[in-house]
Amino acid sequence: MLTRSDDLDILLTVVDSGGFSAAADTLNIQVARVSRAVSKIEQQLGVTILNRTTRRIELTDEGRQFVESVRTGLLQLQRAEDELVKRGELPQGRLRVDAASPFVFHQLVPLMHDFRQAYPDIMLELTSNEGYVDLLEKRTDVAIRIGKLNDSTLYARPLGKSALHIVASPAYIARRGAPQKVADLSGHELLGFTEPKALNRWPLKGCEEVMPNIRCSNGETLRQLALSGNGIACLSGFMINDDLAAGRLITLLNHDKMNVTDREQVNAMYYKSSTVARRISAFIEFIQPRLTL
Repeated sequence: MLTRSDDLDILLTVVDSGGFSAAADTLNIQVARVSRAVSKIEQQLGVTILNRTTRRIELTDEGRQFVESVRTGLLQLQRAEDELVKRGELPQGRLRVDAASPFVFHQLVPLMHDFRQAYPDIMLELTSNEGYVDLLEKRTDVAIRIGKLNDSTLYARPLGKSALHIVASPAYIARRGAPQKVADLSGHELLGFTEPKALNRWPLKGCEEVMPNIRCSNGETLRQLALSGNGIACLSGFMINDDLAAGRLITLLNHDKMNVTDREQVNAMYYKSSTVARRISAFIEFIQPRLTL
């Protein structure tokens, strides 16, 4: 074998992150180390894998085929190592978990200390992505997603349901008043998402997609905007239950809410044949009864 697995891992990180500097940040190594690893692979194989410009990198045709094969090969190597190092009763090894940032902040972070106490040999990596994530490409073991599921190649483990609420802060209501019916929303400041636009279809009778006055890509940003009195928002209970209990946010138009079960379902997604099944099971079984959805 001409190439080293650690150099190949660096190459994959360059491809996945879109550049040498981004790969260095991800791996916490120097950019020069990244550049040397890629150049070394190209010299050993006698082919150009990446076309480099001052602004971006692109895979050559040979490079694209090589990277796909390397990705598959390293995954098989990881599986072999995982099987070899299994010992004792407690699962061990790396577990990469991805969820939308509000779910990480409000649901996972508060549980991490106790989880580490229960499973000290599991090395957790938490990442935040607001949209769809290719588990294989992003090297993610389990993704927690809210809403309707589309990918049939993944196994979905239901974690519960998190109700959607139409909310505003007491300060906003004192300044602008509370809408009494859905039609009143047209006279209010509305807060929503940049994408996907489906998140701006509020679960209210006779309400189509709302046209927000302020849009953002992150649910936690939306929550902060609502708390600061900037307008009315539609948010999941998992991120605002404490705010509702403390009176920092107030629910609106409860009598006009519709049943939208598919949008409220919370699932843990992972590949059915995953070799990290013991780690995934340990993680899911630990967090599920402790989630405050």
